[in-house]
Amino acid sequence: MNTQCSHLDEIRDVVPSALGCEECLKIGSRWVHLRLCRTCGHVGCCDDSPHRHARKHFHATNHPIIEGYDPPEGWGYCYIDDVMFSLGKRTTPQRGPIPRYV
Repeated sequence: MNTQCSHLDEIRDVVPSALGCEECLKIGSRWVHLRLCRTCGHVGCCDDSPHRHARKHFHATNHPIIEGYDPPEGWGYCYIDDVMFSLGKRTTPQRGPIPRYV
């Protein structure tokens, strides 16, 4: 694992795309934790979830940075550099209550 992220300049202030994993909501699936793409605002599920939609979004778009997002957890992760880091005061506010999967 690297100790530094070379993509911090790509972090954007974004609007979350959904109140839960965008793809899981569409297919009626469950998720474990949510991840927010800090390039475009896509909300996907984590790697512990059945479908790993956040990682699939990275592979489809090459957007490198995600934020732990349920609730905002204060950390970011770069897929490319394989490093976690603190977002400090740059966390993304939730748009509303995030429903738990059933």
